[in-house]
Amino acid sequence: MIISRSEFMDTFKLIITFALAAVIGYLIGSLNSSITVIKIWKKQDIRDYGSKNAGLTNTLRVYGKAPALVTLICDLAKGVIAVLLCRWIASMIGAVDNTIIVGYIAGILVMIGHIFPLYYGFKGGKGVLIAATTLLAIDPVTFSIIIPFFIIVLLITNYVSVASISAAAFYPVVTLICQSLRNFETTVLDTIFAGIIGIIIIYMHRSNITRLRNGTENKFRKK
Repeated sequence: MIISRSEFMDTFKLIITFALAAVIGYLIGSLNSSITVIKIWKKQDIRDYGSKNAGLTNTLRVYGKAPALVTLICDLAKGVIAVLLCRWIASMIGAVDNTIIVGYIAGILVMIGHIFPLYYGFKGGKGVLIAATTLLAIDPVTFSIIIPFFIIVLLITNYVSVASISAAAFYPVVTLICQSLRNFETTVLDTIFAGIIGIIIIYMHRSNITRLRNGTENKFRKK
């Protein structure tokens, strides 16, 4: 079978687009906001305190509201910028008609970069906040359902980990339903991507699951 020049170029552009989304997403994700904020603000390493997790929850528990708020803003910007930038590049290259797939690729790699940051010895956070911000940029409708669900579970259980795990498990289900109702052409593939994100989040909470079973998990409002 002979591939025409146009088909070859289309395939080449598609590969380049996905590769760029993966690389850009990972590099931006590796910029850990919690580590950077605490290094600059407190001259300390967040990974040496509290749960030793370089994420928003541990920053709030150890250092209080102000550093946590700055970390939140930086993480919000990081996830949204990565997804929107990669989708814009995809539209400029013209390799795909629906850039939401590129957004999911960038979003997954932003999470992986956040969890295993290149610049910090591959030791980062759990990726929950990054998953939320990338979802906001990828699919705002699904985001508007998942976040209230997360908050409700948090208010009922008083455990951030339970809310995170529940939202992660619920995410692909909501994606499938919402995108099916909106007749998305890439619903099945997007649901698979959502499932991958959910699995990553649940896996990163395996130590929390153990503590929940043992009754030693910290509650959100613990003094």
